[in-house]
Amino acid sequence: MRSLFKLVVLATCLFGSLPSEAIPSKDCAYRVKERISPPRGWVKHGDAPADRKISLKFALPQSKFGELEKHLYEVSDPDHERYGQHLSKEEVEELVAPHPESLDTVNDWLASLGFTEEDIVRSSAQDWITIKIPISMAEQILHAKYHVWKHVESGDYIVRTTSYSLPETLHEHIELVQPTTMFGRFKPEKSNIFKATPLPDFPAASKSEGVISAASGVTVDASCNQIITITCLQQLYNAVGFTPSAKGNSVGITGYLEQFANMQDLQSFFADQRPDALNSSFEVVSVAGGLNNQSLAEAGDEANLDVQFAFGISHPISPTFFTTAGRPPFIPDLDEPADDDENEPYTTWLDFMLSHPNPPLAISTSYGDDEQTVPFSFAQRACAGFAQLGARGVSLMFSSGDGGVGDGDPDPATQTCITNDGRNLTKFIPGFPASCPFVTSVGGTSHIPEVAVSTFFSGGGFSNFFPRPSYQDKDVKAYLAKLPKGLYAGLFNPNGRAIPDVSAQSDLFKVFIGGRAFLIGGTSASSPSFTGFVALLNDVRLKAGKSPLGFLNPFLYSKGFAGLNDITSGNNAGCGTPGFNASKGWDPGNASFSAVTGLGTPNFGILKKLVLDSH
Repeated sequence: MRSLFKLVVLATCLFGSLPSEAIPSKDCAYRVKERISPPRGWVKHGDAPADRKISLKFALPQSKFGELEKHLYEVSDPDHERYGQHLSKEEVEELVAPHPESLDTVNDWLASLGFTEEDIVRSSAQDWITIKIPISMAEQILHAKYHVWKHVESGDYIVRTTSYSLPETLHEHIELVQPTTMFGRFKPEKSNIFKATPLPDFPAASKSEGVISAASGVTVDASCNQIITITCLQQLYNAVGFTPSAKGNSVGITGYLEQFANMQDLQSFFADQRPDALNSSFEVVSVAGGLNNQSLAEAGDEANLDVQFAFGISHPISPTFFTTAGRPPFIPDLDEPADDDENEPYTTWLDFMLSHPNPPLAISTSYGDDEQTVPFSFAQRACAGFAQLGARGVSLMFSSGDGGVGDGDPDPATQTCITNDGRNLTKFIPGFPASCPFVTSVGGTSHIPEVAVSTFFSGGGFSNFFPRPSYQDKDVKAYLAKLPKGLYAGLFNPNGRAIPDVSAQSDLFKVFIGGRAFLIGGTSASSPSFTGFVALLNDVRLKAGKSPLGFLNPFLYSKGFAGLNDITSGNNAGCGTPGFNASKGWDPGNASFSAVTGLGTPNFGILKKLVLDSH
């Protein structure tokens, strides 16, 4: 009876009113759930096509997320008795499942709108509900007005609203609805990558004697200051001669926006840098209809860079490339079919991975955007998804971004540092998802000896969304204490989650694209490279009968720092400032951290001993 009454109430809120004595007025009131100012750089182009369909996603509150977070930190803390005792998929889903009242309330509302169970797609944990509907219906049920918006600089178009509402009775049962206020641009040029340059345009590598890396003390061939290969990284990070052999290990790369990893190019790369891997390949997994175009003309620079170095370093660990159907640019002036193409593909991949029974144990993602282009509610919910994977034993690496402390534009002449909230304040611009505290953010270095990569390159700084996690307290507080008093006051959030956590080489990588060799760079090179070494560390643990590393950061900041090379020079300039400087460790007994390179670059020879010393 209660459920039937609730259904009548919700239906009345949408389509008419019953006598006031039958239903209290508050039950029928719509209230704004989220409202944003039109983001800087976007202008209204016109009304959204009414018959165009979107996949509207409703996030229900995850009733026991606090308990999940507690589990995550316990199983990720090398000093805790539960270290490495990761949760199963089913255990995680039980913790994030919505409260039955929330599920009933939202189900009743959808039923009042005429939706049947066949019309609804539910996540494995029941915490996301998706319906595919015309924009006209979305406008009706959300009391919203969708428009076509144009990004002035790029010319891209998307369909979004700047405000939506829900019946007041639903506010506590729905955390957010998307696509609505999400204006992020996960475009190839925003995937934290510098342009690819044909190799013949560069001078031939030097044949001089080896040089010594001051950070780790290992000998590295001098040619690595001109061209980075797998051999260079093995030398620099002290992994020469190590061959993984444990069963059950795996490594993954994410691909978006029709960036295809070409298998013929991979063979050229293996022939050049990893001949023992010739004729091996990787599994391609399509997410939501993602394509796998193997034409050399369609080979993606980002995708090829990622798979060639991550899989080349970790060979023969089982590799997977995820090709996720993207959000092709909306073209408002064409008579396109009324199909769905307006969702953010990143959460499509995340939903898929959370439902996957056996995700790869180490995954790298080289895509990101300015944190401020992502609604806080969306960022929180995506970050909670990363926590779920971490609790299951998955290590997630993300590029920290390019462009220093600015907006990702590597050109200082066009870089901006203006807030996107309508106030137009000058601020450093952190990146997302790198700012999520449940992932490992990877910054960039260059040259040998290593320095923080060149000006306007490696992203870093402090989140405006997420507070500093406890595992960073000691090190980041000490770093901030060494900054000149008042430096950049008001330009960054000193209490925010600091990024990056670690770094790796990120420039002059030799990659094969479309049958030709290129040199390429960006923190999208450092993330897959670091991930390759994480996969090797997982091999060490699995071979010893131990669990995979999972969420890395508590280990890195407590014990793992001893296996990281301290980077003491360089900076990440931007916003008309020198940005943050790399700095020498302030206490030999503690980790050193900088808002440019994090804790430093990997020394695999030491790390493989440290990961065995943990439970």
